[in-house]
Amino acid sequence: MLAQFGSSGNPNAFYEQGLKSSADMPAWLNSLGLSAYEYSCSRGVNIREATARAIAVKAKEHGILISIHAPYYINLASQDEKIQQNTRNHIIKSLQAALWLGADRVVFHMGSPGKVERKTAFEQIKRSFYNVLNKIVGLGLEGIYLAPETMGKVNQLGSLAEVLELCSMADNVIPTVDFGHLHAVTRGLFTTEEEFLEVFEQVEKVKGAAVAKTLHIHFSRIEYTAGGEKKHWTFNDEYGPDHRPLMQVLAKYGYTPRVICESNGTQAIDAKIMQDYYLSLPGVQGMK
Repeated sequence: MLAQFGSSGNPNAFYEQGLKSSADMPAWLNSLGLSAYEYSCSRGVNIREATARAIAVKAKEHGILISIHAPYYINLASQDEKIQQNTRNHIIKSLQAALWLGADRVVFHMGSPGKVERKTAFEQIKRSFYNVLNKIVGLGLEGIYLAPETMGKVNQLGSLAEVLELCSMADNVIPTVDFGHLHAVTRGLFTTEEEFLEVFEQVEKVKGAAVAKTLHIHFSRIEYTAGGEKKHWTFNDEYGPDHRPLMQVLAKYGYTPRVICESNGTQAIDAKIMQDYYLSLPGVQGMK
């Protein structure tokens, strides 16, 4: 098994070729030699069951692995019961959509502490997430992974340590490591093989070797300020991080993650750039 590469949402080139329906994405991605697709529900879970099932059929036909990005509205840190209820509903609706799509994981953001001290807010997140985990039991959704994401802004909850602590709460919770976000929130780190490798090692300590080997990854080049993430760019832009040290780590240590590219409009093109470089490396040549 090799690492898989794919697109977050539908890139500009997809629409420029006259395509409109996300049901066409699996075939289109396959034509590029890519094998993963993260369906975006970031502005709400609005996909109809029939559409989702049509995508699932095409994904299976073309060998495309599906994940979902849950709505940005999720805030497990909120003290407001109405927001907590809405958050639970957003997660459950995302899991239901994932079931229709044949997706195996739902990526989500933890939320923001607001005016509450960070440690206090994170304790609220854990209580809220415990309630979510209990809520989905018996709904037939336990087989889909929940995948909290590392965040790119200093004032957001979602450091690597926080993500891994949340992942320790249940077997069906795995991390989404966004290396662009980590680069932004650390204001310039994650440029060396050693820095990338350390993340895999930390994941293995908490979730085991199998999860570390098949890690869910987001990657893009991101402009940052003192507060962290400012804007996603493309591989043609002069921002970091560089994908090549990460690809070197995958090849040297035999990691086979799913790498979802979140470039600004060029997700599939840049995913293909990563994949081509990865496949050219000696360690990967020996795995084929």
